[in-house]
Amino acid sequence: MKLESINVTKKFPGKVAIENISMTLEPGHIYALLGPNGSGKTTWMKTVAGLIKATSGEVKFNDVAVNTDSRKKIAYMSTEPYFYDWMTVGDVGKYYQDFFDDFSMEKYDELLAGMNLDKKLKIKTLSSGMMAKLKIAVTMGRNADVYMLDEPLNGIDLIARDEVMRMVLTSASEDNIMIISSHLVEELEAVVDRAIFIQDGHFAGMYDVEQLRVMDSISLADKYRTVYGGVREA
Repeated sequence: MKLESINVTKKFPGKVAIENISMTLEPGHIYALLGPNGSGKTTWMKTVAGLIKATSGEVKFNDVAVNTDSRKKIAYMSTEPYFYDWMTVGDVGKYYQDFFDDFSMEKYDELLAGMNLDKKLKIKTLSSGMMAKLKIAVTMGRNADVYMLDEPLNGIDLIARDEVMRMVLTSASEDNIMIISSHLVEELEAVVDRAIFIQDGHFAGMYDVEQLRVMDSISLADKYRTVYGGVREA
């Protein structure tokens, strides 16, 4: 199994969001997708998920261009809220069960229990931290081959971050590809083993995190500072 991004370019009116991004991702790894706001991380993820169409280039999953069938094997968690206020946490699971054949209610229940989320809770009553955990739980409730989490740590406190990271580690396996976008580089460093850097819409390198530490004597955070020197995170 592999996920390939081949010269992927996406242009919007008056702006090139990403340009000629090429890389190959393999199972058994947790990838950090790094870059300042506006660098193109979300655009690339949405292209991989099949939510937007590349202007040129293509995304391949198992040597086949991403299509309706392959999208069923790719789970994407967006930054935007996508649940209705009238829903309960339990309704969210039923909603996903209706849409995704690979969704496991049993797995979802286990993930909710691990993060102390009651299925009777109303969406409109959830704090930002609880909502973040719910989004992770319902995404990871799928038995997908590729998981993409766009800024899962945004706006939540340290304890909630720890719970989210534990869930990511629990769900990661040798049989899936995990991609996490975040500005919180130090938080990701403890769980990821590969780091992808995107700069101004261009691929700026992929690094083995352990090799950076052992061979180059540099942390992921310091590598980030090197790559984006002079570029401040938003």
